[in-house]
Amino acid sequence: MSESERAASRTAVLVCQGRAAADGRFATDRFGDPVAVRLLRAEEREAVDEVRAGTPPEGWRARMAYESVRACAEVVVPRTVAIDDAVRARVTGQLVILGAGLDTRAWRLTELAETDVWEVDHPASQRDKRARLAEAAPEVTARSVRFTPVDFATDDLGAALDAAGHDPARPTVWLWEGVVPYLTRDQVRATLSALAARTAPGSTLVLNYQAPSVKAAAGRLLTRLLGSAVTAGEPWRSLWRPRRMASLLAEYGFHVASDDSLFTLAVSLYSPAGGHTSLRSGRVAVAESG
Repeated sequence: MSESERAASRTAVLVCQGRAAADGRFATDRFGDPVAVRLLRAEEREAVDEVRAGTPPEGWRARMAYESVRACAEVVVPRTVAIDDAVRARVTGQLVILGAGLDTRAWRLTELAETDVWEVDHPASQRDKRARLAEAAPEVTARSVRFTPVDFATDDLGAALDAAGHDPARPTVWLWEGVVPYLTRDQVRATLSALAARTAPGSTLVLNYQAPSVKAAAGRLLTRLLGSAVTAGEPWRSLWRPRRMASLLAEYGFHVASDDSLFTLAVSLYSPAGGHTSLRSGRVAVAESG
C-alpha cells in the first residue's frame, strides 16, 4: 500500500471514542478526558452517546459499534489513569508519545506546562489528527507540541526526532501506548534500539502491551469475521508475557519498576462489569533507564 493509499488509524478513533464514553462515568476522581469528544466527527459520536445513555441500537452492525465502544471505555480508564500517573510523577521537560493517535495529554495535563511534547505517528494518522484539532481548537496545556511523522515499519525514528528538535542528552519520558501489539517483534526491537540510542540517564519508558490470551485472540478473530472495520485492517502481530517483556527491556537498558494488568488497575479504581478479556491481557509497565 502506498503512502497516498494509507488511511488514518481506525483503532485511534475507537480509543478516543472509549475515552469520550468513559469521561465523567468511571473513576471520576481519577479519570477524565473532556477533550476526546471534541476530536470526534458527528457520526463517530453516535455510538459514544448511545453508550453513555445505555441505549443499545437496533441492527447488528450498529450494535457491534456500540459494544466496541462500550468495551473500549472499560479498558481505557485504568490504562489512562496508570499512564497519566506515571507521566505526572516523572515530568522531565521532554515527553515523546510513540504512535500518538488521538492522544489528548498535551491538551489536558496541566503538569506538562513546562514540557515539550513530541507526537510521533504515521503521516496519514497525523494529518487526520491535525485536521480534527483545527476544527476543535482545544487549548494546549503543554509548553509545545511537535508533530513528528514516522512510519515505524520503514522510517528512521532517531532521524525524525533529531529533525524535530528532540535532545537526546536530556532525560525523556517515552510513552508507548496501544502500539506494540500491532508491530512485529522485529519492529518492536528496532523501536527500542532507536530509543536506547537517545535515552539519557533519568529517562523513563511507560509501555502498554498485550499478554497472550486465548480469549482475547478468539474475540478479535470473531470481530474480524463479523466485519469489524477496526480489527480487519489492524491485526495484532506481537504479544508478550511480562517476564519476556522485562527481559527484552533490560537488553536495551530499561529496568522494569512496575508492570500491572489493566484488570488489577481497574479493580483499584472501580468495579469492571464482567472483567472484559482485554482488561486481563492488557498491561502497563513503567521502566527506568539504567
